[in-house]
Amino acid sequence: MRPEYAVDRKKLAARRPIHPGIIFAEEVMPELRRHRTIGEIATLLGVSRQTLHRVMVGDISISSEMAVRLGKLCGNGPGIWIRLQGRYDTWEAARRLGNRIEKIPTLA
Repeated sequence: MRPEYAVDRKKLAARRPIHPGIIFAEEVMPELRRHRTIGEIATLLGVSRQTLHRVMVGDISISSEMAVRLGKLCGNGPGIWIRLQGRYDTWEAARRLGNRIEKIPTLA
């Protein structure tokens, strides 16, 4: 029987999510690269190699359009990619706003 581990939700919330482009680069691309070059994959996606590279290193966000492209290529749909990007962007915004967000009252 596997032991159970307590999860400290505060620590988990404080940890930066992984950019979805990095997830794509580390989890999906190695399998795709077994049969295709990066240039070929970029062509299949309808983007430049530079754009694909910038997504995979986390320099640019995965747009709705890119999410549709990745979802089609991977066969898992755009939802997963756009949700991962949304989680990443929300975390970044919350850190950027910092104490200013705490000053806003919750009315409901």
